Amino acid sequence: MSAAPLVFITGASSGIGQALAGRYAAAGWRLALVARRTELVEAWARAQGWAGDRWRVYAADVQVIDSIVAAGQRCIAEQGLPDVVIANAGISVGIDTAEREDLEVLRETLATNNIGLAATFHPFLKAMRERRRGTLVGIASVAAIRGLPGHGAYCASKAGVVAYCESLRGECRGTGVQVVTVVPGYIATPLTAGNRYPMPFLMQPEEFAERAFRTIEAGTSYRVIPWQMGVVAKLMRLLPNALFDRLLAGRGRKQRRT
Repeated sequence: MSAAPLVFITGASSGIGQALAGRYAAAGWRLALVARRTELVEAWARAQGWAGDRWRVYAADVQVIDSIVAAGQRCIAEQGLPDVVIANAGISVGIDTAEREDLEVLRETLATNNIGLAATFHPFLKAMRERRRGTLVGIASVAAIRGLPGHGAYCASKAGVVAYCESLRGECRGTGVQVVTVVPGYIATPLTAGNRYPMPFLMQPEEFAERAFRTIEAGTSYRVIPWQMGVVAKLMRLLPNALFDRLLAGRGRKQRRT
């Protein structure tokens, strides 16, 4: 009897990552869950009543390349090569480029959301190509579509996720490895809890996870969830800069770390 398929998910301690883990478990998948706060993930997984051989938790900090690469290598050694890898871990903090300390926030954001995403994929890519099967999933954001005041670090990083995954998709063409870019709108998670501005079409993480699961299973290369935010994002992209800037004047900004 063949083993159940395996999904590797970073940022699994809360929010989107945890909701995705629950959805994959409900579909009968085995789980490889990655987080810095492993005790939270382990407690949550035990509370679900899952059999111990269905899940493993790996400690890693995606900002540190060697840390997340080692977690991926441990997963292969202990559970086998995943069928799906979801690079979900990310941070979102407001910045003001005039403030010196916020340059460190920018560095951390890019290290987590961009380099960490590539490092998450790295341990699996060659083996997936050799197997000629596998799916790599990058979690982006509608914040990638246009830059928002005070949100420069996050917007830049998520635009980078979209461009990186598009590049990787082209590199994997013909290898059997699929690259899927999932673009969430506003999801009710700890990441958005402190936002000081309206969040249209706000979704619960479980609803997002259901739609994302179907998108990944279908191998769709790029999808905005919910679709309504996709329409809004396209309209925003089409607006002339002068009009876009006027519309955002006075909009609440993402809170800075300090």
